[in-house]
Amino acid sequence: MSDTKVDVVGIGNAIVDVLSHCKEEDLTRLNLVKNAMTLIDAETADSLYAQMGPGLEMSGGSAGNTMAGIAALGGKGAYIGKVRNDQLGEVFSHDMRAIGVSFNSAPTTTGAPTARCLIFVTPDGHRTMNTFLGACTELGPDDIDADLITSAKIIYMEGYLWDRPDAKEAFIKAAKIAHEAGRQVSISLSDSFCVDRHRESFRDLVHNHIDVLFANEDEIKSLYEVDTFEKALAEVRNHCKVAALTRSEKGSVIVSDNEVITVDAEPVARVVDTTGAGDLFASGFLYGYTKGHDLATCGRLGSICAAEVISHMGARPDTDLKELVADTI
Repeated sequence: MSDTKVDVVGIGNAIVDVLSHCKEEDLTRLNLVKNAMTLIDAETADSLYAQMGPGLEMSGGSAGNTMAGIAALGGKGAYIGKVRNDQLGEVFSHDMRAIGVSFNSAPTTTGAPTARCLIFVTPDGHRTMNTFLGACTELGPDDIDADLITSAKIIYMEGYLWDRPDAKEAFIKAAKIAHEAGRQVSISLSDSFCVDRHRESFRDLVHNHIDVLFANEDEIKSLYEVDTFEKALAEVRNHCKVAALTRSEKGSVIVSDNEVITVDAEPVARVVDTTGAGDLFASGFLYGYTKGHDLATCGRLGSICAAEVISHMGARPDTDLKELVADTI
């Protein structure tokens, strides 16, 4: 992969996050499903936004957060996603480029506005996400830049994209281009509810197109319809080159053809907001993976990055990740 110019190309929903603290009873009052990501329409987005407390707004989206983490570690990243030529679209584009991630996807000039995710954070640090996809739904095969894909060591997609046919086609196109060029392909399953919606096609995707799979315990159990993590572990090792499976405070398990590696969770003084934990785990892991580190080191890097992001509000790094991982690599 000596001829590559980029470490990772991320493909995802270009979203501006709005985060706000709330009480448990607020979720009940608003009829929200705790810890889930729920797709909402424009009217619901306006209604929920009006009922949120003081918020923090920042560019987000799962794959966008991962790319931000890779850039913070010193990796070279690029991003493919769709925004509208509106204020939030300009904010998202500026933020990505400002952190060092190449973002050249053409914005839409008509139709729905730039996507936003309304995130309610309860006192235990868990997040409940309500996403209006807006312009994200316009992402399709024509947005895949073949030259960009072949310039990267690995491409990374968020499972949330699997909700829409055009986005599915876009990712399959990108995966085929990557493999034909000798590159690798990775995906995060994103959310157990997302897996529930698309289980069979996700299984086919993992088996036929994915080299590196990211999932948490609930997602991987849902994928294979089993009741224990151990059963899911036995299944997944037969279907992709590497699986990086996170288990919250239990750490993570990295699986390949011939090894199973357990990585402890990094200590955290106080869990403030779990938004982005999986995204930043993927940042650390992929950074290590593209730099040729062994899988145990990749898992450790992921744990360090995840621990950093759950210690504060927001899904992007708040401290110097290079300094945090300096003793690990």
